[in-house]
Amino acid sequence: MALIPATILTGFLGSGKTTLLKRVLTEAHGQKIAVIENEFGDENIDNEILVQDTKEQIIQLNNGCVCCTIREDLRTTLSDLAAKKRKGELQFDRVVIETTGLADPGPVAQTFFMDDEIAESYLLDSILTLVDAKHADGQLDTRQEARRQIGFADQIFISKADLVDDATVDALIHRVKHMNPRAPQRKVNFGEVPIAEVFDLRGFNLNAKLDIDPEFLSGDGHGHDHHDHDHDHEHGEHCDHPHHHHHDDDVKSFVFRSDKAFNPAKLEDFLGAIVQVYGPKMLRYKGVLNMKGSDRKVIFQGVHQLMGSDLGPKWAAGEKKTSKMVFIGLDLPRDVFLQGLEQCLV
Repeated sequence: MALIPATILTGFLGSGKTTLLKRVLTEAHGQKIAVIENEFGDENIDNEILVQDTKEQIIQLNNGCVCCTIREDLRTTLSDLAAKKRKGELQFDRVVIETTGLADPGPVAQTFFMDDEIAESYLLDSILTLVDAKHADGQLDTRQEARRQIGFADQIFISKADLVDDATVDALIHRVKHMNPRAPQRKVNFGEVPIAEVFDLRGFNLNAKLDIDPEFLSGDGHGHDHHDHDHDHEHGEHCDHPHHHHHDDDVKSFVFRSDKAFNPAKLEDFLGAIVQVYGPKMLRYKGVLNMKGSDRKVIFQGVHQLMGSDLGPKWAAGEKKTSKMVFIGLDLPRDVFLQGLEQCLV
């Protein structure tokens, strides 16, 4: 059976997750979607789009989508859904998991790596984070969960941009890009997002070619080089928004790149060691690596302590073999990472 794509939808309270979900569930895109709600809060999927309110955990929606609440844990819910799909009791093409507004998406994402049964049934397609333009600055200043949600994102949607002026939105986009330069950002109104920008983003698919994410590691348009240790403080120096600088968020990213090949054994030891020490603070990390002795790209990524790697496509004839890695995390010691990686090169 083909893997079932899964999308994690996260964002702070009131950022518009439910609005986006409703749109996804009612739009005529011909896909059958199973939605897993981490909590039925006050803002749950309205009964108007439900067939009937039952005591069942799984509710069938009018357009053939299904909606279910998590009774035990996410793993059990996912494995129940996959089993029902295999037996033909439920028809659905993909899963969307809506996390609570205060949740750290990390453990939800880890579920897809940790458990063989889940990994054999599902593919984590991407983590989408909704950011409320009106309240984001305050939330990002005071709540680490909000900053983590940005660090985890593969795609960021900025909602309620119509409620604030352009300068505020620009400053927010700049701030968020600083925290996570890997995730494309777009403004959305009232959950009106084309379905193509919500699904099949392959943010997490290790076998995907990197051209799915043209902005991958391009940072802010500065030439980032692994010895450019200072660039955290350079962003925005040449733009006319000096006020961007007062946010020193604890979620930051940095990039390592090198034209030399990695020694596979050394790299494995080093990554194993840093994940042991810094895993809880490492939100997302991802890279395309040039390994000595391999004619194929090695694609690796992880969430917290869990990482995985896969062989990617062959290096094309004449293609420059450059390793690139991006790390997004909470106050990670950039120099320790960059120097350690440097020492793993052949």
